[in-house]
Amino acid sequence: MTMSASDYFRAKLQCEIDVMEVAGSQPGSVIVVDTRRRSSWDHGHIPGAVHIPTAKIPSRAAELVPAGSQVVVYSWGPGCNGSTFAALAFAELGYSVKEMIGGIEYWIRNGLPVETAAGAVQSKPDALVTAHTA
Repeated sequence: MTMSASDYFRAKLQCEIDVMEVAGSQPGSVIVVDTRRRSSWDHGHIPGAVHIPTAKIPSRAAELVPAGSQVVVYSWGPGCNGSTFAALAFAELGYSVKEMIGGIEYWIRNGLPVETAAGAVQSKPDALVTAHTA
């Protein structure tokens, strides 16, 4: 059976979320999971995110993400499919999960805050990727 284009895109939208929707979500409504390696996490991550590298999701998810949570996963950006593998891992564990399209790259390019060892930093929004201004 072949899926129609409209069915495909409707299903795709059920599995993806953009950075501005994540940024505007109600506190506590989603658990944001950074799926990158430790060095990338240390370089900068979304404030309040949980760090679980993709390969460790099967062994660590239950201890760090309560069952029944709405999970949002991210990795570096559009050129990386690490968050797709992470979303699959959470889905196979029974979590409701969405992949944040654009990853941390588009989070930063939208001028949203990033937590670093030195504290929170925020860049000026890139007008080429967002209509939102800070």
